[in-house]
Amino acid sequence: MRMRKKKHLDERLNAVSSVNLGWIPDAVHEGGVELLNISDIFGNDHPLHLEIGCGKGKFANTIAKQMPDVNFIAVEQTVNVLVSAMEQTKESEINNLRYLMGKAEYLAKVLPPKSVQKIYLNFSCPFPKNSYAKHRLTHERFLDIYKILLADGGVIEQKTDNSKFFEFSLNSFCDNGFRLHNITFDLHNSDFKGNIITEYEQRFLSQGLPIYRLEAYI
Repeated sequence: MRMRKKKHLDERLNAVSSVNLGWIPDAVHEGGVELLNISDIFGNDHPLHLEIGCGKGKFANTIAKQMPDVNFIAVEQTVNVLVSAMEQTKESEINNLRYLMGKAEYLAKVLPPKSVQKIYLNFSCPFPKNSYAKHRLTHERFLDIYKILLADGGVIEQKTDNSKFFEFSLNSFCDNGFRLHNITFDLHNSDFKGNIITEYEQRFLSQGLPIYRLEAYI
């Protein structure tokens, strides 16, 4: 079922244009698409971190405030949800966070190779049916994209509540040449410090579900 367009969505998007980098093209355009100039966008050469699937933006806005010397781009394909994240950023006057609208499989069309130091995958859809495995954000076809985008020594941080998806991710990262560190099967009963609780994470915690987390390095 297609999500109904939010009332006044176009007006709201216009109001947050200063933090909106626009749509990720999902088709090959004649003459190609010009890659984003990250230094020009942020006015500096700080490291770039990328969140894929940012939802309403709690994580992105929180971490951008905590790390002012890092630039952040957050990606979300559901614009009805994303507009709320962008409104938070503009209202809070967060200058080191921008947004892209669209699908992750086309990110290499707009982001320069080796421009990203860290990718966050927070509670991505697990697509539990095996026939939909290629849509999981830790499937080989996405990992190949991340390899293009990540700088040498770059890292992917993943969190999920889904044990089968986590097992799939562990195997997928290993099979595709990533090195795994700081694996935990119960994040909130571990000694990990500095965790930012997302909207989904709070819901899962209230249900008593464990949170799984890993770091994957290229």
